[in-house]
Amino acid sequence: MDTAGSSKMHDEEVEAALLDAELFIKYAAPLRAVKRLQGALELHPRSIPLREKLREIAAANKMPDEAARQCLALASLYIVHENFEAAHERLLQAKQFDPRISVTSGLDAIRRARRPDLGAQKAAAVDESPGQARRVTLAGDLSAVSIFDAVQVLENSRLTGVLTVRGDGDRQGQVHFNEGRIVGAESGESEPLEAFRRVVEMTDGGFEFEKSAEEHPVTINSAGNTNLILDTLRQLDEEKM
Repeated sequence: MDTAGSSKMHDEEVEAALLDAELFIKYAAPLRAVKRLQGALELHPRSIPLREKLREIAAANKMPDEAARQCLALASLYIVHENFEAAHERLLQAKQFDPRISVTSGLDAIRRARRPDLGAQKAAAVDESPGQARRVTLAGDLSAVSIFDAVQVLENSRLTGVLTVRGDGDRQGQVHFNEGRIVGAESGESEPLEAFRRVVEMTDGGFEFEKSAEEHPVTINSAGNTNLILDTLRQLDEEKM
């Protein structure tokens, strides 16, 4: 079968599955609708309409695991299609359906897809001042561990302190945490939210986290770390348009 014929068959099969699912929903049979869509996805795993319909039905019928699974799959598909805003939304929804899900790898994939030039830059080592005693709890190289992974570790451990990120040249920023939650950021003379954006854009260099006994003043208010990161990435995408 030629390409045109194969594409037509694909469209017809997807459309038939969607219509069947709608019919099952109309007659209050959501489980049959889900099964029908899952069967269609075995043949057409990259179909966004099928996965969106399955996500919608699962969310409306108290199937959070299935809804979360489809959100993650859709985020990957949207990244491939460079629809980063939709990918952000689906990642956030996946976390809402199942708080146990880590979306750090997805966030990192979005950032690197949005700025592939940054991912290709050579990582720089973290500078350390000789003779200074440091109480570093967590440290790493951004070429191996993304800033999102670091944030996830600090959030899960409910740590209070400062995450310092150093990129190439004179790029540097700090993110403040109170019991694992981001409450502030600094980078030169930038305002807290702008400073945080500068940190998020860094994909080369290193980071280190130092615990502190006292909590930091709250200069960034957000619904949570994941929401803050997603909103920041979305704003960066909008500025590029």
